[in-house]
Amino acid sequence: MSALIFLSTILVGFVIYSLFKSMRRPKNFPPGPRFLPWLGNTLQFRKEARALGGQHILFERWSEKYKSNLLGLKLGQEYVVVALGHEMVREVQLQEVYEGRPDNFFLRLRTMGTRKGITCTDGKLWYEHRNFAMKQMRHVGYGRSQMEQHIEREAEELMSQLNRTQEEPIEPVTWLAQSVLNVLWCLIAGKRIVSEEDSTLYRLLDLMNRRSKLFDICGGLLAQFPWLRHVAPDRTGYNLIRQLNTELYGFFMGTIEEHRRQLEKDQTPRDEDLIYAYLQEMQSNGDETSSFNETQLVMTILDFFIAGSQTTSNTINLALMVLAMRKDVQDKLFAEVSANMEKTSTDAFPHLSRRESFDYMDAFIMEVQRFFHITPITGPRRALWPTQLGGYDIPKNATILIGLRSVHLDAKHWGDPLEFRPERFLNADGKCFKDEFFMPFGMGRRRCLGDALARACIFSFLVKIAQNFHIILPAGETPSMVLLPGITLTPKPYKVQFVKRT
Repeated sequence: MSALIFLSTILVGFVIYSLFKSMRRPKNFPPGPRFLPWLGNTLQFRKEARALGGQHILFERWSEKYKSNLLGLKLGQEYVVVALGHEMVREVQLQEVYEGRPDNFFLRLRTMGTRKGITCTDGKLWYEHRNFAMKQMRHVGYGRSQMEQHIEREAEELMSQLNRTQEEPIEPVTWLAQSVLNVLWCLIAGKRIVSEEDSTLYRLLDLMNRRSKLFDICGGLLAQFPWLRHVAPDRTGYNLIRQLNTELYGFFMGTIEEHRRQLEKDQTPRDEDLIYAYLQEMQSNGDETSSFNETQLVMTILDFFIAGSQTTSNTINLALMVLAMRKDVQDKLFAEVSANMEKTSTDAFPHLSRRESFDYMDAFIMEVQRFFHITPITGPRRALWPTQLGGYDIPKNATILIGLRSVHLDAKHWGDPLEFRPERFLNADGKCFKDEFFMPFGMGRRRCLGDALARACIFSFLVKIAQNFHIILPAGETPSMVLLPGITLTPKPYKVQFVKRT
């Protein structure tokens, strides 16, 4: 009996110790709401973020409440630091200590249960494969003339599709996403991803879109409470991600096997795309301890696929929405495009290399990215060792979230951040300039992998559309400037008419 009492006392003591430990803030941790026992701030965070329309808005409200550009939270068992404002955001993006990635259930689920690829890894694996992948992507044309040739072909195909609408109201986003991914797939796999008769891309894009809206940058409930997948696999999004992973894996492996068979048939080196480069590196290494393997290749393709699937097409989609709502902006863009085309040839394609001649277009694109901030919170990063930020102590392995929206809508810097005004990026001579508070692709070595593709596609597609079509809102159509929350912000569905210019 005494032994039972002793064990019960030990158990009660352990529970009480665990309770108080879960509520205790680390010493000199950034300010924020109080931690609840075992749950931290998870329930309060999700409830208030949902009520306000997104976690990015909640973080800024808490920043005002606690009078700090650094917030200290606890989501589940993870300590989370949110960096807001230009100074803190810049410091986090440029310091090596914050180049890590968290290792949690949600991020491993994103990469099919592994900790591989480029986006969600760090350390030696990340350095090695990021450098290899970017070197090979540049070799096959990423950021160069070959990529622009792919963009030109997809732009012409897009113009043909828009012509076939016969001025009927349409939702442009699906065609835009298909065009961007086809450019990317030519660099990765050496061919377009899909023909009009094949539904593969449409199915994958639909799954990617559903995934983006269901989760946030913190991973939702699955990140904090992975066991919920056994209780509510549909509601938590677990089944959706598994379905997406299965379809993507099958699609990627089918393409990889095609490349493998071609290599075996030719018995000669090939350098047309990224997949060939990885397969040949795997052959040349031949070492079981090498990090170049099939799983790493699949996850690297996945990283590029996710990076190119939505943010670029959504930016173009938002730009078209603004043009339909702002005839004054559309007229200025058309006047600039027409003037530039007359200087060369009306058949000349507007490659990114000619961007310096399109100052208003450049300013317009930058204002779309600033105003809508479709990635309001980026990251997540991981502190690789104990450090200090803004005078506060950051524990090792703390998750760091970066509030880009707080920079792009900083009233002290921009003056009127809630006004859509491309002229803010033009100097007195009408020349476009880069503002240091403008950072849609991030900074430092963790800068977005797909920035070169994004900049080229956004510019070239918009110039071609403005050159060839009036963009008109159908009667009764009123697009919303309020975006839907998720991993990235997305516009609510809207329709426009593409009327051929004569």
